[in-house]
Amino acid sequence: LGTNNLPDCSNMCHESTSVALGESIGIGKGSVSLRDLYDAELIVIAGQNPGTNHPRMLSALETAKRRGAKIISINPLREAGLVNFRNPQKPRGVVGRGTDLTDLFLPIRINGDLALFQAIGSLLVEWDAIDHEFVEAHTAGYDAWAAHVAAVDWTTVETATGLTRAQITEAAEMIRDSSATIYCWAMGLTQHRNSVATIKEVVNLALVRGDIGKRGAGVCPVRGHSNVQGDRTMGIFEKPPEALLDALEREFDFAVPREHGLDTVETIRAMRDGRVRVFVGLGGNFLHAAPDTAVTAAALRNTDLSVQISTKLNRSHLVTGDTALILPTLGRTETDERGTGEQFVTVEDSMSSVHASRGVLAPASPHLRSETAIVAGLAAATLRGPDGSDRHGIRWDEMAEDYGIVRDHISRVIPGFEDYSRRAERPGGFVLPHPPRDSRTFVTTSGRGELAVSPIEVLHVPEGHLLLQTMRSHDQYNTTIYGFSDRYRGIEGGRRVVFVHPDDIAAFDLRDGQIVDLRSVWSDGDHRLAPSFRVVAYDTPRGTAAAYYPETNPLVPLDSTAIHSNTPTSKSVVVRLEPRSV
Repeated sequence: LGTNNLPDCSNMCHESTSVALGESIGIGKGSVSLRDLYDAELIVIAGQNPGTNHPRMLSALETAKRRGAKIISINPLREAGLVNFRNPQKPRGVVGRGTDLTDLFLPIRINGDLALFQAIGSLLVEWDAIDHEFVEAHTAGYDAWAAHVAAVDWTTVETATGLTRAQITEAAEMIRDSSATIYCWAMGLTQHRNSVATIKEVVNLALVRGDIGKRGAGVCPVRGHSNVQGDRTMGIFEKPPEALLDALEREFDFAVPREHGLDTVETIRAMRDGRVRVFVGLGGNFLHAAPDTAVTAAALRNTDLSVQISTKLNRSHLVTGDTALILPTLGRTETDERGTGEQFVTVEDSMSSVHASRGVLAPASPHLRSETAIVAGLAAATLRGPDGSDRHGIRWDEMAEDYGIVRDHISRVIPGFEDYSRRAERPGGFVLPHPPRDSRTFVTTSGRGELAVSPIEVLHVPEGHLLLQTMRSHDQYNTTIYGFSDRYRGIEGGRRVVFVHPDDIAAFDLRDGQIVDLRSVWSDGDHRLAPSFRVVAYDTPRGTAAAYYPETNPLVPLDSTAIHSNTPTSKSVVVRLEPRSV
């Protein structure tokens, strides 16, 4: 009690985005709407595979393409879903040839994105393809940035990216010739040591081209969880801003703790070291979502109490503290009837749109409670005073029975949520304020969009090793695996596969289909092992490899994290392939 220990799934995925955007444009959210995707002249997709991770986005890209947009795809693997999309909801997607999406594919080396975007910036400066009016009115740091990128070393760029100058120039020309460009990214940019700097480099391009606060343009981080952006908006953050804490104190009249809490990686360390004794998981599969699986498991087992509030069982329910509780809860597809009638919750998507969410199915059991009711019940039981009432006068029981009361509190605490309940029930909900998008206003230290200067660092891999990225399969949603068909990549019937370039397979004296163990290398040794993976020859840059998570999470060292965001570097894991003895 009395902490801001609120580790969150964002810590493991888009925390790098939140940090980079917060410092660059003053808000850790994307600046585009769905309509902007339709109106864009150019869409740059980096470190993201919509075909597997965000399939609904493919429909939007198909529409944009048919309206004349061009698409640049930047990814180590040539993903079939981005090259050509066959929409199963339309006749032409079933019987036709589908839609060719990508105009330019850049098969970038893992962790080469920062060098790529700086090189593009260098060419834009050389060509004077800069929106000087926007830069003068709305940005800070342009001269330092322009001087920095003008001096990029192209040999270093080509080594870092694995691309030729001609390929990079073609991408830069497409950006130069576009009057409205959207930049999209996901985990392929956020889970490296230099991820914050890389994302700032993306924002640099958007700023110098005037692509913030413009129709059909902007920055578009694509988040995967259904409400990961919404829970951060509500204050689920181990480093809550002072304005939020002040508002909570005014609304609830108690002294709110001000000290920063623990993020996900710090929480694992604290449990491991005995500094955190109770773990409460609200949904998810913490064990399999977190890095360094063996360390995470030992940390969970070192607690006195572990509590899982869950819609279904997963591996985390079997790795517990001394005492373990499983609290089953309603899923979003189930109706939620409380004393005051049917309830609804709200979610916020990657484009800051908030809308109501109601279940339609009968609950699996009449005894199930919602997450809202469970959390309110835990608070009521924990904070009950000697006379049976809440120590701070908070009516938890009323909030558990009527979520409108919760929304009324939110409307007085969180900016942008005035008249919350009524607006949430509108068809389509409502869109939250976004100063850079709405008025080209930047709540940064300078009051302007901040251009950052970052060094290019080439990640050198020891001889005989590969740089591994972890990724999802097609029939997978985060850590939930629905099937063993990764049809876009041609994998059927299994998941323990490692994708390797054919020339690397030959260089390591291996063969396609051979069974190997994956062993990662870190400063504390090479003891992390993921056994029994089948080698699959695949079109990926030399010196790199790819494999599915959570099977490869044991290879990601707990202490290997991104600078400033502390996000695990699950896309930059140095491994070697060891033939498995029979």
